[in-house]
Amino acid sequence: MQSRVTLVLAVVAVLLGGALLVPAAYARLSDGDSGGAGGGAGSVAAPAPTTPPPPTLAAAPVSVAFKGEFFSWALMDRETGKIAGARNMTATSSTESMIKVWFAADYLRRLGDKPIPAAMKKNITTAIRDSNDDAANALYAAVGRTATIERMTKTCRLTETTPGLVPPYVGWWSFTQMSPRDAVRLGDCIADGTAAGPKWTSHLLDEMANVRGTTAATDQKLRSGGGRWGIIDGLPESITSQGPISMKNGWTPLSYDGNWHVNCLAVTDRWSLAVMMRYPQKSGLDYGSQVCASVASQLVTPQPGAALKVPQQPAGKL
Repeated sequence: MQSRVTLVLAVVAVLLGGALLVPAAYARLSDGDSGGAGGGAGSVAAPAPTTPPPPTLAAAPVSVAFKGEFFSWALMDRETGKIAGARNMTATSSTESMIKVWFAADYLRRLGDKPIPAAMKKNITTAIRDSNDDAANALYAAVGRTATIERMTKTCRLTETTPGLVPPYVGWWSFTQMSPRDAVRLGDCIADGTAAGPKWTSHLLDEMANVRGTTAATDQKLRSGGGRWGIIDGLPESITSQGPISMKNGWTPLSYDGNWHVNCLAVTDRWSLAVMMRYPQKSGLDYGSQVCASVASQLVTPQPGAALKVPQQPAGKL
């Protein structure tokens, strides 16, 4: 009987000892003590969540079922200076009213620290916001007519831009030939302060951000027209809410070739985008506006809703 009691007490002692050993060992592991020569693996803090960068425009494939004589586009990443675009982004077309923003920039840079005369300040506003031809002609004369085109190519380092040579429109500013690649360089030249100078750049960008009017016939006049359309229509609120979109479009139905000549230019602190095209007049101005919007929307990165698309694991694979 005594031997059985001794045996039971021994078993209880072993069980209690094991129970006491478990929490003691757990405590040692929690303190980073592995109890062996290999060293302990202490607790690892979870990585802090990172905020994804805001949406922007970035180089991407663009598909447009374009019907017309000429279509091209270019995009500059203003943070790196890299330009991407269509294969023919060095081909040229007439600038039309897109070039008016350069006349304003050239005038302001040459003005320096002097105040803007009231009449010229009005010309700058109406030439850009309303694309007024008479105001643009006054600016063009003030900056030396064709001499300003030469200054533009040198100042902004353009490589595919030449004065208009289409008879009988030789010397007309609207027939200045420019490529989409040069157009985004022009946008960058304006936004970085080179074109208008440090004193006037913010004023010029503000005028471009306040372009007004639509493609509607009621907004299109003989000597001016509504120009707030195109690229900006293809940008989601996640981009337009980041800051002003400065823009200047150019558009004219021309009789000598029967085409609309339509150009869209927009620039922010992160990118400069240009779309240029020529297509039959019967398609209307809305067609060109929609093409510009389509290009812009396809370049949005990340695409709206991309974060919601969770990749699915293939069946049977881990």
